[in-house]
Amino acid sequence: MKFRRLAVPLFAALLLVLGCSKPEQQPAAQAQAGKGGALEQVLQRGVLRVGFSTFVPWAMQDKKGDFIGFEIDVARRLAQDMGVKVEFAPTQWSGIIPALLSGKFDIIIGGMSIQPQRALKVNFSIPYEYSGMSIVGDRLKTGKFKSLADFNRPDIILAARQGTTAADAAKKFMPKAQVRLFDQEAQTIQEVLGGRAHAVVASDPFPAFQALKYPDKLSLPLAEPFTKEPIAFAVRKGDQDFLNFLDSWIRMVSDEGWLAERHHYWFRTEAWKDQVE
Repeated sequence: MKFRRLAVPLFAALLLVLGCSKPEQQPAAQAQAGKGGALEQVLQRGVLRVGFSTFVPWAMQDKKGDFIGFEIDVARRLAQDMGVKVEFAPTQWSGIIPALLSGKFDIIIGGMSIQPQRALKVNFSIPYEYSGMSIVGDRLKTGKFKSLADFNRPDIILAARQGTTAADAAKKFMPKAQVRLFDQEAQTIQEVLGGRAHAVVASDPFPAFQALKYPDKLSLPLAEPFTKEPIAFAVRKGDQDFLNFLDSWIRMVSDEGWLAERHHYWFRTEAWKDQVE
């Protein structure tokens, strides 16, 4: 009898604790839950909002100020197949995931590689492309370098873009070198051209394009990229319908050869160069 008298209030207290301990949703997640998933919102709005950052030739501005590049083509085709318009939201790379989570745009289409740390915050689609890290160096200072080991020295200064996998790769593969981080890739190249750094670590084909642009000052010490990274769309967590649609879309445009054709145009030719120079 005594046990029963104690059990009732203890059970009530337990229910109260469980009710109060329910995790709170993020503001963006609450808003999405109240208005339907991201896919439904995009279709109702009639506009796909795309977050990205500028990386040549992934995304950049032409002479008229319009955005062009591989990712821009991908975003336009995706919106077209969804039957909606596209709205671009250029964003600093270091803050692009927080901007997605806050609801400033619906999707990141910006050469973002799949990483476990990022996957804790966002959901990734299947890869729609692959990238790799390359090095472009000062021709006089690094012209005789042939391997990563040549750069892995305390007296070597490497420049990389902040918040990118290039910065992570520089620290991982050349831990003894000094790594200086910058907000834009253009700044990293200026560090080398100005004699303040020995080389830039960046995603292929940016280093190759810079070597072509400044052949008297820059060179490519490595024949091939030294990493391979899967590139995917990033969306907010908890929206499986949107993710399923994106995976299906990637398979479709990949099988029809459209992705390969666009990648070849932007990464293996210079037919677009006169639009930006």
